[in-house]
Amino acid sequence: MSAPSDRARVKRYNHIAAYDAQTIHSILDAMPLCHVGYVFNGSPYVTPTLQWRDGDRIFWHGSSASRMLESAETQDVCLTVSLYDGLVMARSAYNYNINHRSVMVFGKPEKLEDPAEKEAQLRNFVNKTIPGQWERLRPVLPKELKATTVLSMQLTEASAKLRAGHTDDEDDADFPVWTGVIPVRYEIGTPEANPGNLPGVEMPADALKFRIG
Repeated sequence: MSAPSDRARVKRYNHIAAYDAQTIHSILDAMPLCHVGYVFNGSPYVTPTLQWRDGDRIFWHGSSASRMLESAETQDVCLTVSLYDGLVMARSAYNYNINHRSVMVFGKPEKLEDPAEKEAQLRNFVNKTIPGQWERLRPVLPKELKATTVLSMQLTEASAKLRAGHTDDEDDADFPVWTGVIPVRYEIGTPEANPGNLPGVEMPADALKFRIG
């Protein structure tokens, strides 16, 4: 990954910034939920959706009628992914903070026009969530592919911020209040079967491999 562009370069807290591909990829792979910022009819919007990475490109999808996807085809967007790792309690409210990992990506999205390429990336998305799940599902219908838009961006304008540990001012060291970190973890619960499942259909063991974080 090349040197960051001016808009991707971290200005605030630049000492916790990272621009290497390994760090950026690891954060994107850890959290499928992203937020896409764009302008529609002169107004700003931020839309949550799911993202996945394939090599040095990031992908996301939605309804072909989505204003987000319609707008994103014609302008630059800002896509963010964040993980909240802990609340940092300091001796002053000013120094309260959070431990976190985040990525910000800028670029002009490209729409996948080839139905075969679109289906391949949707398969990639499903199988990154639960390994082998696409092959267990009812085959996708042409009308479903038509109703779905997939966009992608090259990860050429991206930056990460990572914060860990404690924080406090030396001048506050003698103030008698507890300080520390309250860790935050994403808990994966026990799968809950749909009552409408057909008799004898068992949950795939790969469903237990689902992870976030």
